[in-house]
Amino acid sequence: MDFAVKDGCIVGLGEYRGRKEYDLAGARVVPGLIDAHVHIESSLLTPAEYARLVLAHGTTTVIADPHEIANVCGAPGIEYMLTEGTRTPLDILIMLPSCVPATPLDLGGAVLAADDLALFREREGVIGLAEVMNVPGVLAGDEDLRAKMALFEVIDGHAPFLSGKDLNTYIYAGVRSDHECTTLDEAREKLLRGMYIMVREGSTERNLRELLPLVNACTTPRCCFATDDRHADMLAGEGHIDDCIRKAVACGLEVELALRMATLSAADRFGLHDRGALAPGRIADFSIIDDPVRFRVLRTFKRGVEVVDAGYRPPVCPAVPLHARVPEPRDIRITGRGEARVIGIVPGQITTLDLRCPVDAAGIPDIDRDILKVVVTDRYRASGSGVGLVHGFGLQKGALAGSVSHDSHNIVAVGTDDVDIVHAVGEVTRLGGGLVVASGGDVTALPLECAGLMSVLPYDEVVRRLAALEEHARRLGAVENPFMYLSFLALTVIPEVRVTERGVFDVRAFADVPLFCR
Repeated sequence: MDFAVKDGCIVGLGEYRGRKEYDLAGARVVPGLIDAHVHIESSLLTPAEYARLVLAHGTTTVIADPHEIANVCGAPGIEYMLTEGTRTPLDILIMLPSCVPATPLDLGGAVLAADDLALFREREGVIGLAEVMNVPGVLAGDEDLRAKMALFEVIDGHAPFLSGKDLNTYIYAGVRSDHECTTLDEAREKLLRGMYIMVREGSTERNLRELLPLVNACTTPRCCFATDDRHADMLAGEGHIDDCIRKAVACGLEVELALRMATLSAADRFGLHDRGALAPGRIADFSIIDDPVRFRVLRTFKRGVEVVDAGYRPPVCPAVPLHARVPEPRDIRITGRGEARVIGIVPGQITTLDLRCPVDAAGIPDIDRDILKVVVTDRYRASGSGVGLVHGFGLQKGALAGSVSHDSHNIVAVGTDDVDIVHAVGEVTRLGGGLVVASGGDVTALPLECAGLMSVLPYDEVVRRLAALEEHARRLGAVENPFMYLSFLALTVIPEVRVTERGVFDVRAFADVPLFCR
């Protein structure tokens, strides 16, 4: 069937004549794809480079939460993301970060109160309040959080494992969606209480296969796709929302339902009634695909105009210096013996386990049991470093370090040797932010000059350097995607146990706790 486009919108379906006509020779046309929740900073790319990459995969709209850069530099970070969004055909719609810092105990680079967010409320491209991570604050009726939530009608959630009456209270407060479900039972309970469920498939947050049985013809209007955190290499190698569609179809979901999740369901969730379908009056965002099952995007059109890659343009980035005090080996030494709290990595998830293991500090690292030291160094006030233990990285030697450390983005490192850990932290600091693998004198690095979160390089060069980092880490024995796991070790709003610049943090108790239990 033919359709006509005028002034960037679809005029109608049927036979029309136009000044410019495309003969697609029977190819399949689908609406522009929508990512319902993403942190662009987690791609390690600036917004314009991120857009170059995902537009080629048929994505025409992303719902972005800039809380990563906001935690580093506050309101100027939000301003930067809004400004950069105007440099690309991709529609980058902003949900304002609700929790800067992530919790009252976290000390990042900024604090954003309700009055700060109110200044952005009427800005073009701002559509709501992003994931409300401070669940205890919602349940306790925190006044500032309540004031933030009163600013917007559209409010996204972040409530891993929340259930029962606490979940009722959270939804009653105004939260209408969640992207943190990791089990089918959790997703089903939230769906039955009226929430939109964002089925997430990121670099380490692999929830699609587990949650897909939730989706059927009745529930699809309340289900959509989100990538949340995808590194540039995964975007380049596997794709974006098109990858979610392919995986869903491979798991047995009807392609029409997968496509609805990727388009109309996401648009409806955010009240974006101007897109999400090929229908009169809607924005003419669409892609040409080869086959519904293979779902390879051949061409992308934005507002009726074919997207042509204009190539790399050097970005202008906010200057955010690192004020870290690089620790000496003696600063990260641990002492004692007994039952210790060890952070257990969960493959394919960002949740962790609170492992209780007998530990003698003199025997750390314990390569045989894969118990390594993890260090978080304050990048803002040079206040020092906190130390914990982690299981699941697999390193046999060397260290990894990075300035991407959700959500405060202090410098985080893991390693088998204190000298290598210190060396890696020092390299991150010297670069002004970055990802580093260090083993002896051998160093591989990706500088992240933009707020310590994003590279100023073209996306293909970032992908190449990520591959070099992964290869070096693999030679040292590391788990796949080690930097994504590393970046979440300090995230104090995801159960069960984490480490901060203060030391070990128990998410369930919402408190700092000693490394040794007894």
